Amino acid sequence: MAWQKSVVALAAAVVLPLTGVTAGSSVAAAPAGDVSAAALPAGSPAAVNGQLRVCGVKLCNQNGKQVQLRGMSTHGIQWYSQCVKTASLDALANDWKADILRISLYVQEGGYESDPRRFTDMVHGYIEEATKRGLYALVDWHQLSPGDPNHNTTRAKTFFKEIAQRHKDKTNIIYDIANEPNGVSWSRIKSYAEAVIPTIRAEDPDSLVLVGTHGWSTFGLSDGTDINEVSRNKVNASNLMYTFHFYAKDHRDSYLNALRTVSSQVPVFVTEFGSQEASGDGPNDFTMANKFIAFMKEAKISWTNWNFSDDHRTGAVFRTGTCSGSSFAGEGPLKDAGKWVRNHLRTADDF
Repeated sequence: MAWQKSVVALAAAVVLPLTGVTAGSSVAAAPAGDVSAAALPAGSPAAVNGQLRVCGVKLCNQNGKQVQLRGMSTHGIQWYSQCVKTASLDALANDWKADILRISLYVQEGGYESDPRRFTDMVHGYIEEATKRGLYALVDWHQLSPGDPNHNTTRAKTFFKEIAQRHKDKTNIIYDIANEPNGVSWSRIKSYAEAVIPTIRAEDPDSLVLVGTHGWSTFGLSDGTDINEVSRNKVNASNLMYTFHFYAKDHRDSYLNALRTVSSQVPVFVTEFGSQEASGDGPNDFTMANKFIAFMKEAKISWTNWNFSDDHRTGAVFRTGTCSGSSFAGEGPLKDAGKWVRNHLRTADDF
């Protein structure tokens, strides 16, 4: 949610160079000329489910079966690249049993616009590492401030054109073209989506595309507008889902009821949520969070939890300092929110 604005000051402090891939190092960016697709491990989530398709208001796998993907979102990779490395990704795939990695690429706030080449290469590298482990790779264009995604239309087209060109042959790639639009009407977001999606489709006609909704991806609930507006004025695009975000300590039954309503109208993917306050900090409310989890399981709504880092806030899953080491499996390195979400991820998938 809007809390991410408060971490700009960290940008210069924690960005690490992308060096070699070892148990204790950050994941290397894919070489600029490398267009090969890593093989999906047999039996992995992405191998089993293959190319995803929207079926009605649900998400279906390559066999037409409704599925629910569950996983984690990185923190902003300009600040916490040290938390996305061989050992942590191995733990996410093998110990946590996740299905999906959301790669959070901030556009402003020391992110993409400050060095497009560097950050695009970082995303290439993370996609390849997710693929090696059989995870879906959700590329999150994390626009936040300014809230109108049209501010970044040209940048988005440039970025997604290259990502789609290189990874179009993969069946585990998902494109999220606008993280949390805010202070902007749904009609403006729709116009942006209809400008950017054709750039992706020209390269990759098949993969799933996600688009954020107004009110910080709450279908307008957080800015007091009509949550039914999206269903009345859908984006003109195929294989598309709309995103919903919540933080359980602040977003109570009205948000859960809104999720029930909108997910019966249009395809919804919860690309970000937490068990604490919308600041990403403060006390956890696991009782309310479990209500959301139960409904998302019942409705087969896919989700990624915020966030896979050792930020000092309660919403970061690892204890502060964990990412400087190479031990990420089990409950030892985890804060309470990390233990909670890992436990949910380790429950069996219903594929």
